[in-house]
Amino acid sequence: MRVIFVFLLLLTLSACDSLKDRTLLTPPNIILVITDDQGYGDLGIHGNPFIRTPVLDSLAMKSTRIDPFYVSPVCAPTRASLMTGRYHLRTGVYDTYNGGAMMAPGEVTMAEVLAENGYHTAMVGKWHLGDSYPMRPMDQGFQYYLAHKGGGIGQPGDDFGNFIREDSSYFNPYLWENGKRVRRAGYCSDIFTDQAIEFIRKHKSEKGADPFFLYLSYNAPHTPLQLPEQYEFEYLDMEYGAGDFEVSGDRVSKMSIRDMEDARKVYGMVSNIDDNLGRLLNTLEVLEIEENTLVVFMTDNGPQQRRYTAGLNQGKSSVMEGGIRVPCMFYWKGVLQENRVISNPSAHIDMMPTLLEFAGISHMGEMDGISLYPALKGKSASEEERPLFFVWERGYPQRYSNMAVRLGRYKLVGHTEHGEADDLLKLFDLENDPYELNDVSREYPEVKADLLVELDRWYEKIIMSPHLLDPPRVVLGSEHENPLILGRNDWKGPKAMQWSSDEAFGYWDITIEDPGPYDVKMVFRSHLPATGEARIRAGTRQYWITNRDTTINEITLEDVLFNPGNHSFEGWYQVRGRIYSPICIEIEKSEG
Repeated sequence: MRVIFVFLLLLTLSACDSLKDRTLLTPPNIILVITDDQGYGDLGIHGNPFIRTPVLDSLAMKSTRIDPFYVSPVCAPTRASLMTGRYHLRTGVYDTYNGGAMMAPGEVTMAEVLAENGYHTAMVGKWHLGDSYPMRPMDQGFQYYLAHKGGGIGQPGDDFGNFIREDSSYFNPYLWENGKRVRRAGYCSDIFTDQAIEFIRKHKSEKGADPFFLYLSYNAPHTPLQLPEQYEFEYLDMEYGAGDFEVSGDRVSKMSIRDMEDARKVYGMVSNIDDNLGRLLNTLEVLEIEENTLVVFMTDNGPQQRRYTAGLNQGKSSVMEGGIRVPCMFYWKGVLQENRVISNPSAHIDMMPTLLEFAGISHMGEMDGISLYPALKGKSASEEERPLFFVWERGYPQRYSNMAVRLGRYKLVGHTEHGEADDLLKLFDLENDPYELNDVSREYPEVKADLLVELDRWYEKIIMSPHLLDPPRVVLGSEHENPLILGRNDWKGPKAMQWSSDEAFGYWDITIEDPGPYDVKMVFRSHLPATGEARIRAGTRQYWITNRDTTINEITLEDVLFNPGNHSFEGWYQVRGRIYSPICIEIEKSEG
């Protein structure tokens, strides 16, 4: 009788384990949502009584949250790490523009791995990892995508039709759908949510129980701060000061009138996203797939403008906590524990290995991150501490300049210039000082020394990454993209940093696969100023024509040939000794 009892007990425990680990038997749908420049304090649940985020606050209470969760200080680096499980510098991404936001096509993304294992993949919103073949979402594992170009709608690297509408680019934007230019009516965040919902509904109708992976990447509340009128009106009378929060932080006390105006708009944009996420989650419920869908929410870095950060120090672009610590929620109804917080420091590099394990996929690729699956499923978090590294610089990173490492409770931060002593780096005990107010270097010199060794070792290795030494290139002449559009986001060179100026100048790193002939059209912001010469150059091939028509803003050089291979490509309009740069260049293989 005892044997039978033990057998039944084991059978029952086995059934329970099978239920708990049904992720391995029935791969879940995965929805990864990320917002742009929404900081840790831009949520009601983080002590902000002024912002309306009921959906996100409710989602947080129903989720297993990871806090602290870290990202990179700026957009494209976070996205590169998110997609690959690797530090962004390894992927060839080192900046947000000036050619630094192109991810090497040889990188293996989570979308590629999921697609190879039976998932249907879609990306909607902001990509920011390369706009041309072979770096588009459709080249990196997404079977469907709808996205804007560059780092933001209306920026110089985006579609020309958005760029010239400075005050309304977030409305009725030009977007790119599976490599084709389209225009959608409405406000950007509404459009992206509509498309996400359409993808889910269509998938349910046509694919049935097959799993899907949806990467919903909102460009809001990134600048320009444009929002529907009703959301702007909602915050019209909002005012607050340092005394309105239990922990306000330095940024609140320094807010100007302009900062408060920006905060009102940001909060309106976030509330709009919150409403849209409500629509998305309701769709899962209506379609009865909520219990087989893992929803992850996070943001890409801290706030760009001064506003409430729950006391965290500094904001976007900084490796201080306010720039890199963000919300992170994992929600799966009936599978993950509600209102639970995992306090082991984790980061964006952990997202790919974690989601792959939820999908039951074993991936042997080289990743810097670790899977958080065991901890999320309720098992004890690993006691082994690991260093997490953070850096961002315009261009390539300089040692100790906006660079940090966290190991356990301690974080070493460098904000020094070249030639300054390394003893200027600051050490913070985040367990006792989460707001990074007190440098404890003198109290714990051995901790500082150990972390400095870790940081030095990582820096020397990371700057020798193959994709930094041999950067990714746009491919011209491929059957996968014709015409090719070169935008200012992928420009390189010191003057390319003045990317919104007509007199800026840059070049593109390209690989020419086919010699042509090509028609090369340069598109300028406004009419050409005077009689001059339109010039293009790739390697040793240079062409120019004279133009006398000052009523046009486009000029085409027809039937030009290029030498195959790797080259720098340049194009400009020259009036005597003065040059004017195009906003974009369209290169189409001609029939001639």
